[in-house]
Amino acid sequence: MKMTDLSSYSPLIFAMNIIKSLKIDPFLLTLITVVILATLFPCAGNVKVFFEYLTTFAIGLLFFMHGAKLSLQSIINGIRNWHLHLTIFIVTFAIFPLLGLGLQIFVPNFLSENLYLGFIYLCTLPATVQSAIAFTSIARGNVAAAVCSASASTLLGVFITPVLIAFIMHAQAGTGMSIIDAITSIMLKLMLPFVVGHLSRRWIARWIDSHRKLINQTDRSSILLVVYVAFSDAVINGIWHQIDALSFTSIIIFSLLLLSLILLITTYGARLLGFNKEDEITIVFCGSKKSLASGIPMASVIFPVSSMGLMVLPLMIFHQIQLMVCAVLASRYAKRKD
Repeated sequence: MKMTDLSSYSPLIFAMNIIKSLKIDPFLLTLITVVILATLFPCAGNVKVFFEYLTTFAIGLLFFMHGAKLSLQSIINGIRNWHLHLTIFIVTFAIFPLLGLGLQIFVPNFLSENLYLGFIYLCTLPATVQSAIAFTSIARGNVAAAVCSASASTLLGVFITPVLIAFIMHAQAGTGMSIIDAITSIMLKLMLPFVVGHLSRRWIARWIDSHRKLINQTDRSSILLVVYVAFSDAVINGIWHQIDALSFTSIIIFSLLLLSLILLITTYGARLLGFNKEDEITIVFCGSKKSLASGIPMASVIFPVSSMGLMVLPLMIFHQIQLMVCAVLASRYAKRKD
């Protein structure tokens, strides 16, 4: 065997092939690396204060860019197909949270109170934009509707998610979270940059459209920064003494349960409501997704830094599971005969 042949079997290449075959999101691996970094080298003191200010700025920039990317035409197109988007909206912000509340029957025997609240937060999040559109396209669904719906979900989620989480957590856990404070914080730190970004689109749209890769890197860098700060504080407060192998197993099991239920509801619900196959695909992939890109920055605004690590852990695991399952589902839809 030649040396070139042997090099193809190096451990690094072998590991990369496994990752590709399992369809593991490379960004999730980066997130895990950041969590490990925060575990080994948590920021504290003045360094922590600096990173918190930097995080606030990065999140504001992130939502400014989200607003700038959303065109007025996509909003207008969304209004035209209102019955499809209303269905996805109900699934995202009503049915999903109700399923999350149903997990309370497993507390505390199979799910800790903190992880349960993390699932509640997961269930109130808007849909993810990029993967929802990508899977709809692969499955030969209504891509235009997916673009409109996912974009609208992100816009509405900035306001609806904190209101839902404030109401639910106040009622379920007695956290004392002030609904007014939560809304005010979201409006100033997320909604205001979003609106300013959208209003600035007429001047910066061309630059935004020609620098998509840079914008995506800004999105991901902001998320990584938030995760590092959150897990640094969580490590200092003993998160790894609260999470064990059984807890991780519980998160995986309940993530699979939630995803299975929502896929069944969206698939058969779309058929019962008389949607065609293309619209059914859009409902399935837009209704079943939960946004890591929006969820982590919003968590940093809604929750104290000390508790944020536990709050986003179910989201990080659910995110990978939804990508793997929906990749298989999209391939099956794509093979159908029209």
